[in-house]
Amino acid sequence: MDTLKYIIKRILLALLILFGVSIIIFALSRMMPTDYVDSQYATQVNMGNMKQEDVDRIKKIYGLYSPDAYLSVKFDESHEYGGKKFTKDTKKNTYERVQDGVVPLAEFYAGSYDYKIYRITLNTKTESIGGVNTQVPTTYELFEVHENGWRTEEVGDGSGSDDEDDNKLIMLNEQKKPLEEGIWTVSEEEENGVITRGVKLTATKVYEYEGDKATEVEVNKEYGLSVKYRVASFGDKLGNILANYFTWLGNVLKGDLGVSFKYKKEVGTVIAQNMGISFGIALVATILQFLIAIPLGIKAATHQYGVVDYTVTVLTMIGISLPTFFLAAIMIRIFSVGLGIFPVNGLHDPHLVGASGIAAFGDMLWHLVLPMFVLVILSVGSLMRYTRTNTLEVLNADYIRTARAKGLSERSVVYKHAFRNTMIPIVTLLAGILPSLFSGAMITETVFAIPGIGLLAYDALLVADVPFIMGYNMFLAILTVLGTLLSDIMYAVVDPRVKLK
Repeated sequence: MDTLKYIIKRILLALLILFGVSIIIFALSRMMPTDYVDSQYATQVNMGNMKQEDVDRIKKIYGLYSPDAYLSVKFDESHEYGGKKFTKDTKKNTYERVQDGVVPLAEFYAGSYDYKIYRITLNTKTESIGGVNTQVPTTYELFEVHENGWRTEEVGDGSGSDDEDDNKLIMLNEQKKPLEEGIWTVSEEEENGVITRGVKLTATKVYEYEGDKATEVEVNKEYGLSVKYRVASFGDKLGNILANYFTWLGNVLKGDLGVSFKYKKEVGTVIAQNMGISFGIALVATILQFLIAIPLGIKAATHQYGVVDYTVTVLTMIGISLPTFFLAAIMIRIFSVGLGIFPVNGLHDPHLVGASGIAAFGDMLWHLVLPMFVLVILSVGSLMRYTRTNTLEVLNADYIRTARAKGLSERSVVYKHAFRNTMIPIVTLLAGILPSLFSGAMITETVFAIPGIGLLAYDALLVADVPFIMGYNMFLAILTVLGTLLSDIMYAVVDPRVKLK
């Protein structure tokens, strides 16, 4: 019962920690210096294939959009939606340019206004007025909108890129149910020096539904739209950020980490598809690390201040001190470029494309020798020192002196009595390496061009792929908390003296 209470308490604490980590991840993602979304969709917006409102909706999903002003419209009471306020996010500088007469009113009012699941869109077209291209009002449309996930859309012919994903855009897959269509004009009245602006709608077609079947009805009705503009206050901006955060967190709790901007797939799918190779490398490297470090640590402890101790300590300290990219570059220079024994990078030899079975598997293992060697060398030192320190502490315990006094052999004292107690903290350490098994070795995978989750995370970071970065870090946070929880439980399992209370 005490154990169950302890586990429940630790799980609740883990959830609290994850909540705090999610806030940090969300906050840092909003500070990314590169706006991948705007740059990715800029061409489509300029060509008229997309509207800025569509881009902003994509950004809102990930909490990346924060308007600094709002433009709202209301139908007059004669309309079915009379009194309902439809709102559009806008920018303060656009309104200021309208006041200066730089931006036409039609361009300012144009766009999509939302009210719950309803949307009214005011469209414009470009006409030459006095030799100047000017946006003038055209049609309006009233929809009932339901979002149905997302889709990818090909852009261009792909001739300018080696990556087919770069030729795709993520688009919201919306289902629109038309309710009304017509034309709109800008109205502006001045009385006693006060200018009142608004929009006039003339409905030319409405849709009546019987089930899913729509019937078009020709009409000629005129409505007014009152227009109101206001600058976003601090409360508006804070509320928008909080709403964006809880929207993202709610999706995470449902297992939806979002859609990667770079890889054009769900983040969870990208992680699952590319985690296998990283897990395999990390698992083998971890096993070798323990097989090498633990015997070395015990040997160094039993020969304290001897030749073996100093030799092992010096070598492991060198391994700890070397940067990953530096050691990897040296290995490539010596064994790949210089001696030509191992391949430089990748997972497969180009000459063995299409090979299967033992040949393909053996080729992949040969490509992974250097990466795993680098990982083992860099990690074995710290574990060896950890084992040596624990072993020295145990060897100085009273029960070890008692065992020696009873006449037991040194081998029996070390491996039967001391080793079991030395392994207690090491076993808990083993449970804590869970994140490293699944997170990938970012620098090693990048240097050796191994298509694991670490390399994908690095490439996503370079282009500010916020959904992938947020999802990947949340994935690591969950693994870290689970690893910590397992460490606590394992400590009680391997050491009967410890009670979980």
